Amino acid sequence: MTQQASNPYVKQFPDLVKGKTLMYVHGFGSSGQSGTVSRLRTVFPNARVVAPDLPVHPAEAQALLSELCTTEKPDIILGTSMGGMYVEQLYGFDRICMNPALCIADTMQAHGLTGTQTFQNPRLDGVQQFYVDKAMVKEYRLASEKRFSGVNEEERCRVFGLFGDQDDIVDTFGLFSQHYPQAIRFHGEHRISDSSFMHSVLPVIRWIDDRQEKRERHIVYIGVETLADSYRNATSSSQKAVKMLIEQYNVFFVAPAPTHRPEHYADVLQWLEKYINVPAWGHTLFTNQRQLLYGDYIVSSAEVADSLATNIVFGSDEFKSWDDIIEYFSRLGGQ
Repeated sequence: MTQQASNPYVKQFPDLVKGKTLMYVHGFGSSGQSGTVSRLRTVFPNARVVAPDLPVHPAEAQALLSELCTTEKPDIILGTSMGGMYVEQLYGFDRICMNPALCIADTMQAHGLTGTQTFQNPRLDGVQQFYVDKAMVKEYRLASEKRFSGVNEEERCRVFGLFGDQDDIVDTFGLFSQHYPQAIRFHGEHRISDSSFMHSVLPVIRWIDDRQEKRERHIVYIGVETLADSYRNATSSSQKAVKMLIEQYNVFFVAPAPTHRPEHYADVLQWLEKYINVPAWGHTLFTNQRQLLYGDYIVSSAEVADSLATNIVFGSDEFKSWDDIIEYFSRLGGQ
């Protein structure tokens, strides 16, 4: 069961990553006391969060991270911006790179991150400022050039990249996706906000935790035609339902597979990216034979004859609206 945290935008998930160690690697000029660390500790109260203050010099930072991986044995490693660049190179672990600054030296020069810099968050050693000269920029360039050196088939399955569609500081989506297939755009900026964390980072952590625990959730298929109004905008009630369902179910989105209009596929994916976003990534199916889908529930605008899944007909007397469907699944409690 989820519990409400003190922040109205953030929920607690006591059973997710329970008893596990999460390691967070902060971005340039930040510290282990960042807002993302606070969110991790709030959302996952029964997990242990390791969040070091990184040394300014990249070689020292990478040595510290390597040591922590050995001693702490983190179950999931997350990193933002510069931290995402470091995290990509921590091979052998499940990792999430958020807006990774894979070309950190170029980013530093483009955004004036040289000269005297002030740390954005307090550090345990009390140091408030540091100085970046040309030699240090070269150090960062050498560190970033080690990227992708350990990529193999196993690593491609263990690393996710999350890229904000409003990030005006870093855009390494193309570079990352050349090496890792699990590259996902999310609605958000360079900094991870409460909203982007809950809507974009949390689902990925849930996928990783489910895989690690070999957890099989009941499957819910949702026909995309049930999510939109007459203007093809997602209804607020359908979005609320999706947010609720993904907490307890393995949710897939189903659309027709027309043979005469190939652009239909791109249209559907773009619509889902706009309104559903990260939860729809890798969870979208195109088929004209919904009765063949193997799962527990199927929400559709019409009854799916011969389906082994429980039919939930959107717009029927029993399920006139998404609010009725929300009430139905709330009573089931994940069953």
